[in-house]
Amino acid sequence: MTLLLGIDEGTSAVKVVLYDADLRPVAQARRDKPLLHPRPGWVEQDPEEVLAAVVDAVAAVLDQAPGKIDACGLDHQGESVLAWDADSGAPLTPVVTWQDKRSQEILERLEGSGRGDEVRHRSGMPLDPYFSAGKIAWLLERDTAAASARAAGTLRIGTVDSFLSDRLGAGFATDPSTASRTQLGAPDWDPELLEIFGVPREVLPAILDTAGDLGTLRHPSWRAELPLRARCVDQQAALAGAGCVKPGLVKATYGTGVFVLAMAGEERPQPGGGLLPTIAWRIDGRVEWAIDGGVFTAGALLEWLSRDMGLAPDPAALAATAAEVQDAGGVRVLPALAGVGAPWWKPDARAVIAGLTAGTRPAHVARAALEGIAWRVADVVGVVRDSVPVDVLRVDGGMTRDPALLQLQADFAGVTVQRGAVDATAAGAAALAAVGAGIWDSTLEIADRISTGEAVSPQRDEAWRAHAHGEWCSFVQQAAAL
Repeated sequence: MTLLLGIDEGTSAVKVVLYDADLRPVAQARRDKPLLHPRPGWVEQDPEEVLAAVVDAVAAVLDQAPGKIDACGLDHQGESVLAWDADSGAPLTPVVTWQDKRSQEILERLEGSGRGDEVRHRSGMPLDPYFSAGKIAWLLERDTAAASARAAGTLRIGTVDSFLSDRLGAGFATDPSTASRTQLGAPDWDPELLEIFGVPREVLPAILDTAGDLGTLRHPSWRAELPLRARCVDQQAALAGAGCVKPGLVKATYGTGVFVLAMAGEERPQPGGGLLPTIAWRIDGRVEWAIDGGVFTAGALLEWLSRDMGLAPDPAALAATAAEVQDAGGVRVLPALAGVGAPWWKPDARAVIAGLTAGTRPAHVARAALEGIAWRVADVVGVVRDSVPVDVLRVDGGMTRDPALLQLQADFAGVTVQRGAVDATAAGAAALAAVGAGIWDSTLEIADRISTGEAVSPQRDEAWRAHAHGEWCSFVQQAAAL
């Protein structure tokens, strides 16, 4: 029996799923990991807690495995970075997550010095604290432990995949999909971008193919070693897990944020509208590209409204509360707990709840939150359409269990929404590992093994959508300026 393991190191949790050769789940485990907010705009995680969550979840699944693991894939939370000591492996800094805004001052300094245009030209990305480069520059400039390790020649800085790979025995390495999220060059590190951000090449990981023989993961608590055959960003894993392996196919993954990726093929795209060129994967030296647009706050907003603001016991209950009303009663929500991404790119924007009256109830705010998330995704889908036609949007992630959200999404974006596997990210990591191990010949075989669920069609016409989207855009412009 062929067994494929997918390790999904997401923002708020680690999910590990064991699959058979047809990507049918055999066993799974989940471990949550908290986000820390030590200062306004700072979002961190404890690296040892992240590692422990991965180790524990993998151990739980290995205890259920009916045989040896033939291939393992690891995906991770993209732009988040940390520093650690090369000799001891001990973390020197927290994980500075992709939501963190502490590097804004450094980026403004670069813009003021006239380097912003060069960064945009070379990377295809705006100067924004979302990307890894500014965070790495901040750690090099401001963190004393990182400075001491650099002076001693033992400093390592990288994304979470490179930390996990290093600590678990597969070496200090990352892949081109990850490098393309750093703003430091891809598929190889760009010397000019390294110079602009002040990052020495020697502290960064090697860039290996996304899929192939990437070493072995091991831990004393595991029953067996794991052949690492794929490593990539979580959203690229979800692209594979949605079966979007041919140009023109588009997916949206609903998690802490929502990330829309459109498969573009072998030619590097030049998207407009604030979208980003990103590497989907590199296999046997062959690079395939995607177009990316991110909504930085989605599930995180529902968590905050329910658990922190007390509107409901949990996000699922909040969605049920939203279903108690037919509309938002004039309430609007801008989901911007981590700024606003594509196509607006307003890193300083904050979440806004507007239109409250004495008649507003928790159900209205809950409904407005879902509408705000769906409108932000529609913003991205709208500009993706300028590069590729979007007839069907394949969706995955926990939030897609809510049929009301899917109907809102279909109506607001004007596309058919096709539900996929909830854990498409872990499935994609495992699928890419099957390609890397030679179990499947190419990524095209992934599509044959991906099952899809119900399709939800728009119930609103284009005239309604154009008017409603115009009102939404006016709200975003005013709210983001507050």
